[in-house]
Amino acid sequence: MSEDGDRAACRRDRWIVALTAMVARMGVVAWAASRIPPTADGVFYHTIATRISQGLGYTWLWPDGVVTYAAHYPVGYPAMIGAAYALAGAQPVAAMVVHAMLGVAASTATHALAARATSRRRALVVGLLAALHVGLVAYTPALMTEGVTASLWVVAAWAAMRARESRRRRAVAWVAAAGITLAVATLVRPQSMAMAPWFGWWALSAGAGWKARARRAVAVTAVAAACCVPWVVRNQVRMGEAGLSFNGGWNLLIGATPSAQGTWAPLQVPDACREVFDEAKKDGCFGREAVRWIRAHPTAWLSLVPAKMAVTFDYCGAAGWYLNAANPMAFSYDRKVTLGVVETAFERLLLGGALLGLGMARGPRRRVRIGLAAVALLPLLTQHAWLSYLAIVPLALTFGSSLASLPFAVSAAAAVLGLTALTHAVFFGAGRYSLPVMPFITALAGGIGGRAPAGLPGRDAQALYNDDDRLRY
Repeated sequence: MSEDGDRAACRRDRWIVALTAMVARMGVVAWAASRIPPTADGVFYHTIATRISQGLGYTWLWPDGVVTYAAHYPVGYPAMIGAAYALAGAQPVAAMVVHAMLGVAASTATHALAARATSRRRALVVGLLAALHVGLVAYTPALMTEGVTASLWVVAAWAAMRARESRRRRAVAWVAAAGITLAVATLVRPQSMAMAPWFGWWALSAGAGWKARARRAVAVTAVAAACCVPWVVRNQVRMGEAGLSFNGGWNLLIGATPSAQGTWAPLQVPDACREVFDEAKKDGCFGREAVRWIRAHPTAWLSLVPAKMAVTFDYCGAAGWYLNAANPMAFSYDRKVTLGVVETAFERLLLGGALLGLGMARGPRRRVRIGLAAVALLPLLTQHAWLSYLAIVPLALTFGSSLASLPFAVSAAAAVLGLTALTHAVFFGAGRYSLPVMPFITALAGGIGGRAPAGLPGRDAQALYNDDDRLRY
């Protein structure tokens, strides 16, 4: 096929993925619009978003009529759906449509990552798997942040990859796009900021030196941080504390509580915090008490890490949980179980493909990777799949300095797996927290290697697929 033909085929594939993702998600939205009300954290988000849409800001109305400034969660998600409410009315369906649009963007970004990693046909299959991802599609009606985070992370990775492929002025624009997207992600889920330097570091071609990489890492991070500063200033002015949100202390204390067994549990308020009522100060008190307990019982705290990893990665089930909790008449317990089984099988097949792809890719330490991948595949048949998910990180790192020559999806997947595992090892785990890693696992499910689509911008994109002295795909 000619270069023009390849370009047309790539565009056609992108449209196929986008339309498939749109139809799947809007179909779920059409079913859920009148059946699935906000529940769990979604009630809080819906309430705050409604107030934002009415011009009342991020404030909370208490039963006695008192209104206070709030920042228990970051502003990003309620502001996002608050904007939709301002345009379309404060109805959950407006938020669901926002989720669907972000899901379409995430599916096309996943396809783009896969297109640089494997053949065009395999990339199309991967894109369709992303468009139809059982867990992410069924989670579209949930007024929760994990699906939004998944979309923002993979779109930021796509922007960083485009910066890697582009020259000068265009590269600057893509660096800014990656930083802005990560800023929005940070205002939705604060740990997202940790990805900015990593994405920036790898947003350069294989021949770049460490100084150039450091400059780009600083650039992406600086853009992301600058976009978040106004919210930090607002919290300092309105609440007396600088920060993105005031629930980190709560989460650290829950994660340090042995009775919680590594997952969420109702918070037992320490005696020292019982008379502290200011939102920011109370969160700070919880954080200090958590640190005090961890210092006194470090072994007990560390012993919770396997349980935290298990509840995060073994089984997601977030969509079924939310739908059933919101309306058990519309989505019964039996349907929840069925969806959980289908989702788990789907996600483990994708993970198996990603592990095989990394293990079989030609390059440094291939025998080591094949052995590691073989061992990592075994837990997929058991309830200990978290070991298989975490194996993505060492598999990627075995490439060493050649990681810069690999498709961007590899370093991005290692970053999101590592960050997610570290975050929930420190705090607490839950199945829905694994959703943001799913687009990256999907991007690798088609394997690594194959013919690069013609017309990819920049030299590095095509060079990824050419034989060189270090890697032969």
